[in-house]
Amino acid sequence: MASTEPITVRTSKEMVARIDALAAAMDRSRNYLVGLALEQYLERNAWQIERIEAGIAAAREGQVVPADAVYSRIAARQGWNR
Repeated sequence: MASTEPITVRTSKEMVARIDALAAAMDRSRNYLVGLALEQYLERNAWQIERIEAGIAAAREGQVVPADAVYSRIAARQGWNR
Protein backbone atom coordinates (compact mmCIF):
# COMPACT_ATOMS: atom_id res chain seq x y z
CA MET A 1 0.00 0.00 0.00
CA ALA A 2 1.27 3.45 -0.91
CA SER A 3 2.14 5.73 1.95
CA THR A 4 -0.12 8.72 2.45
CA GLU A 5 0.27 12.15 3.90
CA PRO A 6 -2.55 14.30 5.25
CA ILE A 7 -3.26 17.73 3.78
CA THR A 8 -5.70 20.43 4.80
CA VAL A 9 -7.94 22.19 2.32
CA ARG A 10 -10.24 25.10 3.06
CA THR A 11 -13.44 25.37 1.07
CA SER A 12 -16.99 26.62 1.47
CA LYS A 13 -19.56 24.80 3.56
CA GLU A 14 -21.60 24.38 0.39
CA MET A 15 -18.71 22.59 -1.33
CA VAL A 16 -18.27 20.28 1.67
CA ALA A 17 -22.00 19.52 1.60
CA ARG A 18 -21.81 18.66 -2.11
CA ILE A 19 -18.79 16.42 -1.51
CA ASP A 20 -20.54 14.69 1.37
CA ALA A 21 -23.72 14.17 -0.65
CA LEU A 22 -21.82 12.64 -3.54
CA ALA A 23 -19.71 10.49 -1.23
CA ALA A 24 -22.87 9.18 0.45
CA ALA A 25 -24.49 8.46 -2.92
CA MET A 26 -21.39 6.53 -3.97
CA ASP A 27 -21.07 4.80 -0.59
CA ARG A 28 -17.54 6.18 -0.34
CA SER A 29 -15.73 8.38 2.14
CA ARG A 30 -15.16 12.10 1.74
CA ASN A 31 -11.43 11.34 1.69
CA TYR A 32 -11.84 8.86 -1.17
CA LEU A 33 -13.84 11.32 -3.26
CA VAL A 34 -11.48 14.26 -2.70
CA GLY A 35 -8.46 12.06 -3.45
CA LEU A 36 -10.08 10.84 -6.66
CA ALA A 37 -10.91 14.39 -7.73
CA LEU A 38 -7.34 15.54 -7.08
CA GLU A 39 -5.90 12.60 -9.01
CA GLN A 40 -8.14 13.30 -12.03
CA TYR A 41 -7.30 17.01 -11.93
CA LEU A 42 -3.56 16.36 -11.77
CA GLU A 43 -3.66 13.81 -14.60
CA ARG A 44 -5.68 16.11 -16.85
CA ASN A 45 -3.43 19.10 -16.23
CA ALA A 46 -0.22 17.10 -16.61
CA TRP A 47 -1.50 15.95 -20.03
CA GLN A 48 -2.25 19.53 -21.03
CA ILE A 49 1.19 20.75 -19.93
CA GLU A 50 2.87 17.94 -21.90
CA ARG A 51 0.90 18.89 -25.04
CA ILE A 52 1.70 22.58 -24.60
CA GLU A 53 5.41 21.86 -24.16
CA ALA A 54 5.38 19.60 -27.24
CA GLY A 55 3.68 22.35 -29.24
CA ILE A 56 6.21 24.94 -28.14
CA ALA A 57 9.08 22.61 -29.06
CA ALA A 58 7.53 21.96 -32.49
CA ALA A 59 7.08 25.68 -33.08
CA ARG A 60 10.70 26.34 -32.14
CA GLU A 61 11.71 23.73 -34.75
CA GLY A 62 9.61 25.51 -37.35
CA GLN A 63 6.90 22.85 -37.47
CA VAL A 64 3.96 25.22 -37.74
CA VAL A 65 0.91 25.54 -39.96
CA PRO A 66 -0.37 29.02 -40.84
CA ALA A 67 -3.64 29.92 -39.14
CA ASP A 68 -5.45 30.39 -42.47
CA ALA A 69 -4.60 26.83 -43.46
CA VAL A 70 -5.90 25.50 -40.14
CA TYR A 71 -9.14 27.49 -40.47
CA SER A 72 -9.59 26.28 -44.04
CA ARG A 73 -9.16 22.63 -43.00
CA ILE A 74 -11.70 23.00 -40.20
CA ALA A 75 -14.15 24.73 -42.53
CA ALA A 76 -13.75 22.00 -45.15
CA ARG A 77 -14.36 19.24 -42.59
CA GLN A 78 -17.45 21.00 -41.26
CA GLY A 79 -18.79 21.97 -44.68
CA TRP A 80 -18.53 25.68 -43.91
CA ASN A 81 -17.96 28.33 -46.52
CA ARG A 82 -15.04 30.62 -45.84
